[in-house]
Amino acid sequence: MNTNALRTLEARFREQIAAACESGAVPGFVAGVHHAGEQVVVAHGTANLATGAPMREDTGFLFGSVTKVLTTTLVLQQVERGTLDLDAPVVRYLPEFALAVPGAADKILVRHLISHTNGIDADLYFPDAKGRDALKTYVAGLADGHGTLFEPGERLSYSNGGMIVAGRLLEAVTGLSFPGLLQRDVYGPAGMKDSSTSAEQAILRSTAVGHFPGPDTMPETVPETVPETVPETVRLRPTGMFTLPDTWGPAGGTPIGTVADLLAFGRTHLAGGVSPTGARVLSAASTELMRRVSYDMASPNVPPMGLGWVLYPFGGTTVLAMSGASPGGVSLLCVVPEHDLVLAAYGNTPGALMLQDQLLRQLLSEHLGVAIPTLVSQVRQDVDLTPYAGTYRSDQLRIDVSVVDGQLEERTTYEPADASQERIFTAFAGGATSAPPQRYVPVGPGLFAPAGHPLETFDGYLRLLLVSYHDVRDGQARFRNGGGRLTRRA
Repeated sequence: MNTNALRTLEARFREQIAAACESGAVPGFVAGVHHAGEQVVVAHGTANLATGAPMREDTGFLFGSVTKVLTTTLVLQQVERGTLDLDAPVVRYLPEFALAVPGAADKILVRHLISHTNGIDADLYFPDAKGRDALKTYVAGLADGHGTLFEPGERLSYSNGGMIVAGRLLEAVTGLSFPGLLQRDVYGPAGMKDSSTSAEQAILRSTAVGHFPGPDTMPETVPETVPETVPETVRLRPTGMFTLPDTWGPAGGTPIGTVADLLAFGRTHLAGGVSPTGARVLSAASTELMRRVSYDMASPNVPPMGLGWVLYPFGGTTVLAMSGASPGGVSLLCVVPEHDLVLAAYGNTPGALMLQDQLLRQLLSEHLGVAIPTLVSQVRQDVDLTPYAGTYRSDQLRIDVSVVDGQLEERTTYEPADASQERIFTAFAGGATSAPPQRYVPVGPGLFAPAGHPLETFDGYLRLLLVSYHDVRDGQARFRNGGGRLTRRA
């Protein structure tokens, strides 16, 4: 991409981002692209509706689960230094690590933590602890009622718990706190000069906060065609909780930075582990290992998993990606090694992921010439729906699936373990403890799409909205996968 092409891209991004913000769908949005030595950053809208502070190119935001790639980078640094072995049991380094099922934790290897193949059933476990012992508190709590969804290495399920255990593991072998280690071994050498790990640090500079639909609001979407005027019914309110507890730091609860910081981190992985500052953050072999498929469910809605990175296939092009939800916001980091490109973006309402998907697909197809294949092509009329009906559960989550009018209907309910879990989860989710019933139509064997959406919606990043069912035995599916997360038939 030459300079003129990048400037054309910048102008197009600026137009789309402004339209989304001015429609009322997203209060503020910031995105940046680095390609072949050139870089642009575009920002528009409002960082905080309560204060009216503008979203600027250097406004900070919560990385959310993008942090998982940073945590994985830290783990592989320790592997390179000989303090960790990917194929060693976690309990070798963290003997206090235990789960509710006796002996289950002993089978989990270091590798399983960062490849989301550990099976730890704790994806919505939010112990409320702060400070130096926060991760120790998290690990201690796993033995009290948290089991496994599957045997380690047997399946893939997006795992916050695995990454948090990895963070505690890092503390155990280095003697440093996770925030201190992140600052020393990633932020510093990668040139992430505006990144921090706490609200106390973030308040000292421009920082965005998330927003949720308020009372009487319309469903939050980013329409393909933005209306000329903002409907009065579109209302958003700032989140009442800025970050998740410190216990969630390694999974994405507390790290904060800018688009330029994420671009610098992405460029480090483009360059085989050498940062824009010239410092080596990771070896070329380790960066390559992170890109290698660790597990592939061979299901269109669940891209193959590397170490840390999710490996999105777009035809012959692989996009290394991770998105990150925070209270009322969503970030995205994509690295495209074949085209020497990094995309980073943040929007301060959950629906901003739709705009991020539009920008990514436009970037791939129009500016890189990448053909985006059709993922699902038709609604199937010949699928027996009965194997999928039933109740599926994981940590504090229940999904009831029934057959209604030739479609699947899902009812999702959060079932808090105690008042503290309910308080944190509902603040993270903007006050909701259950979702409205959602209908799904069959689009492939064991694969379903949300009803009412054009099927091309799911060709890009939003393939995660598809739902799949797995391991049908005796006429019943044992697992449901939505958003990369497994729930197991009750």
